[in-house]
Amino acid sequence: MRKGYILLSVCLCMFHFARSQSSSFIDKIGSWFQTENDTAYIEDHTKDLTTRFFGSRKYNYYNIFDRKRKTEVMYRPNTPFNVGFGFNYKFLGINVAFNLPFINSTDRYGKTKAIDLQAHYYLRKLVVDFYGQRYKGYYIANSRGLLNGFDEKGPLPVRPDIRNLNIGMSVEYIFNDKKFSYRAAYLQNEYQKKSAGSFLIGGELFTAKMKGDSSLIPRNITRQDFMNGITYSATSIFSVAANAGYAYTFVYKQHFFLTLSLSGGLGTNYTHLLRHHANDFRKFGLELNTNVRASFGYNSSKYFAGIHYVNLTTRSQSPIENSWQSIGAGNFRISLARRFGLKRQLF
Repeated sequence: MRKGYILLSVCLCMFHFARSQSSSFIDKIGSWFQTENDTAYIEDHTKDLTTRFFGSRKYNYYNIFDRKRKTEVMYRPNTPFNVGFGFNYKFLGINVAFNLPFINSTDRYGKTKAIDLQAHYYLRKLVVDFYGQRYKGYYIANSRGLLNGFDEKGPLPVRPDIRNLNIGMSVEYIFNDKKFSYRAAYLQNEYQKKSAGSFLIGGELFTAKMKGDSSLIPRNITRQDFMNGITYSATSIFSVAANAGYAYTFVYKQHFFLTLSLSGGLGTNYTHLLRHHANDFRKFGLELNTNVRASFGYNSSKYFAGIHYVNLTTRSQSPIENSWQSIGAGNFRISLARRFGLKRQLF
């Protein structure tokens, strides 16, 4: 019986110790994400109701590059320009956008069907980019000089059969979170009053697929030795990379701002090229990625007007010698925002 009491006591002690350690760990993680802004630089409006009207265009793209022959095939989707409205309050942010068909032409660029769940989360110490995209229908953007028999006056060559799937995430840590704010430029729920910047460090993980009913290399390409004359109808890429960069916001007369950010990623990829009636190619290769952000406009305690842009490019070394595949995604947006102070918090 005594041994049982001793064993029970030991178990209870271990449970309380583990619980206290777990609570301490969670507290440390929580404190790690908390930031006390330098009020001389950043004005916090997360407890205000930030409303916005915006126009945006989300997109992705696929490039095949033969370095030896200095030739590139550039596929682009015909993505619409959407108009919408949204709001931010504390941690909650919602945007609703609508397609206006009369400003989006399909005569020259063909039709694209897309589901784009691209999202960008700007925390005080972290910026997280999530990409979940499914596109169908592309056109060849650089047809002039690339393809035999191309009529410059007519529509661009389209590939309604080509479909794409992108899933990935990028996370970056912001070192100077007390003085530098991504939120000011991209969420409009903060106001950066003085110039400041920050170093960034993080990692990226992506998987992408491109597939067509026939070869992704155009049959009427002028350089028949492009990619050593090898053709393929589908490609799948899995990549992982570490990244580092720098972001800076220039502020002029406390209200006019220009935010620039550039990160470079270095890692590895595993690529599979699917070929009809021939052996597939599979190989590990070098991965070189870039993440660019730019925004400029006017910001104050109540009003915001600006243009902002985000673009991720993943460059994956191909199993075919001297060749690379590039898959990118991004978002271009114009925003007008107004902040409203609340007498009582909603939650």
